[in-house]
Amino acid sequence: MDPLYAPTGDPYGNWTDGPALNDTYLFSNQFIQPVWQVVLWAIAYCSIVLVSVVGNVVVMWIIVAHKRMRTVTNYFLVNLAFAEASMSAFNTVINFVYAVHNEWYFGLEYCRFHNFFPIAAVFASIYSMTAIALDRYMAIIHPLQQRLSSTETKLVVGVIWVLALLLAFPQYYYSSTAQLPGRVVCYIDWPEYKVWDFKTTYYVCMVVLIYFLPLLVMGCAYVVVGLSLWASEIPGDSTDRYREQLSAKRKVVKMMIVVVCTFAICWLPYHIYFLLHQFFPHLFEELFIQQVYLGIMWLAMSSTMYNPIIYCLLNDRFRAGFQQAFCWCPCVPEGSYEGLELKSTRYLQTQVSMYRASRMDTTVSTVMPAGDHEHHVAKQGELTSLNHFSTDVISNGSSQSASKTFSQSSSFFASNNLD
Repeated sequence: MDPLYAPTGDPYGNWTDGPALNDTYLFSNQFIQPVWQVVLWAIAYCSIVLVSVVGNVVVMWIIVAHKRMRTVTNYFLVNLAFAEASMSAFNTVINFVYAVHNEWYFGLEYCRFHNFFPIAAVFASIYSMTAIALDRYMAIIHPLQQRLSSTETKLVVGVIWVLALLLAFPQYYYSSTAQLPGRVVCYIDWPEYKVWDFKTTYYVCMVVLIYFLPLLVMGCAYVVVGLSLWASEIPGDSTDRYREQLSAKRKVVKMMIVVVCTFAICWLPYHIYFLLHQFFPHLFEELFIQQVYLGIMWLAMSSTMYNPIIYCLLNDRFRAGFQQAFCWCPCVPEGSYEGLELKSTRYLQTQVSMYRASRMDTTVSTVMPAGDHEHHVAKQGELTSLNHFSTDVISNGSSQSASKTFSQSSSFFASNNLD
């Protein structure tokens, strides 16, 4: 059948096709809306673009502009923010305009780009989340194994985008425009084979690859991580540092679970809609289907604006970053920028000295014979001198053992910089 006579739009073949073409109303636009409905939908879609672009750009600034925020997890968050901001900026409004007017105003090249880029962006988004889930799994379940370096993380991001572009390429290759009486349409001219249905096969594969498969992987990873972090009891004699580390890990995992669940909820109706369309096309010739399509598409595209809100609500450092970015706004409360920048080097050195002194004091008190008061007083004097010496040594960086302790403390803070 000629693709121009498809009953409705293609989900991954044409994100903007919507309920546009059918056999009965090929040369007229049957889906006409009152002006007030168009205005309401326009406000809703423009709100997505504003919140998504501004929020995700601020997220990228918080991570890129602050050196201690550049960790494995945060690199993937930058990639996720870039993909979502790009899709929102380049596709959301165009989606709305074509879905409402059922006429393509933007030419052949943008038709190809418009069908091609959203698939790549969604693929990059969900596989960035998958990479974060696997990274959290390795860090918590297998903590002794080597983590990804900065270079390796950037390489993984590059591989994700290469695969995304390859999977989305058929949409670019088969995209075309057609001049109908009174209007132009953008569509996918899928090839037809007698042996197999290329179009349906492609759609089903895309749903599996960009939705069900990564969600399955993330679900399994977070179930195992959750059991490890929440099911096991904290030892009664555990140190404060152990409790802080555990709390930090729980916060990161909790935040990412919320991000993944939000993505899954937003995109599930969209995938169900177009899977039903592939097998029951006659259901999509009713007049009300345009409102259903606009609502489902708004929910899917709105997934690009929720992540910055989630980061701000569930993470202290991102909240401090947003407060710094919007400090000019009178409705934004004044926050502490130190929450974003970690503690100063002098503060860390002082904390390390106090921790070492406390441990040494505990050791001396434990091995001291009972009743040897004078020896204890002498030891206390030596310990006081040693404390001053330890602080000076760490401040000047002239002791290998002190430097190692400080390095370990810095690594602890850096590895948990999301919290």
